[in-house]
Amino acid sequence: MGIVFDIKRFAVHDGPGIRTTVFLKGCPLSCSWCHNPESMNSAICTVPKTVRIGNKTFTEDEIVGREMTVAEVMKELRKEQIFMEESGGGVTFSGGEPLLQHQFLSEMLVDCQAEGMHTTVDTSGYTNWKALEKTAENTDLFLYDLKIIDDNLHKKYVGISNKLILENLEKLLELGKKIRIRIPMIPGITFTENNINQTLEYLSNLKYPVEGVDLLPYHNTAAHKYERFKIENKLGKLNSINKADLAETKLLFEKAGFDVKIGG
Repeated sequence: MGIVFDIKRFAVHDGPGIRTTVFLKGCPLSCSWCHNPESMNSAICTVPKTVRIGNKTFTEDEIVGREMTVAEVMKELRKEQIFMEESGGGVTFSGGEPLLQHQFLSEMLVDCQAEGMHTTVDTSGYTNWKALEKTAENTDLFLYDLKIIDDNLHKKYVGISNKLILENLEKLLELGKKIRIRIPMIPGITFTENNINQTLEYLSNLKYPVEGVDLLPYHNTAAHKYERFKIENKLGKLNSINKADLAETKLLFEKAGFDVKIGG
């Protein structure tokens, strides 16, 4: 049994092809720019939701998160299986941090692969190695978040050290797993000359290569979620950036030999 807060169909930015993304609730990180703040708390919660119909406004309670069995999730995934197969897509597990529910995640991955579904796990890498190693047995691709290389800045903006994250990344690569690095481009935080250069240096010196790099432009469309869930929006009214803003950074990574995408 796991706690799921959303299932997104026809996802095209969470791995190859057309995918169904399952979002698991709960996260041990507290990223200042989190675009799914409703995923932070692992508990099922109820929040007010305002609905406008014509000139009238109604407020109703919305339950965020629900308990689901592996069988229940698989039933939902099979509905889109034809699109996955035709497009070379599959299933992506995201969050929150999906490995916070690693036992449920592992069971899901086993069943997905048993039915021929390509599996992707979108993770921060902040988890017990044994749990990650078990998950890796049935994961075709990892989308691995690499936010800030400087550990002090990582603690400041993410709330934890990045030492375990980097250690787990290198262990996964040693296992021969396919990994795309995902870097959120946050103005003044991760999207800085220092962090970009440090990230380039780190990735270039890894013993085993990564599959590629995804540069994820920051967008402030989650601001309303912070208001609804009464969570402090640490970035306030920070402006979104667009793909054109990342053209130079993309070129830097490509010159270093990486396959690079903007937006995943």
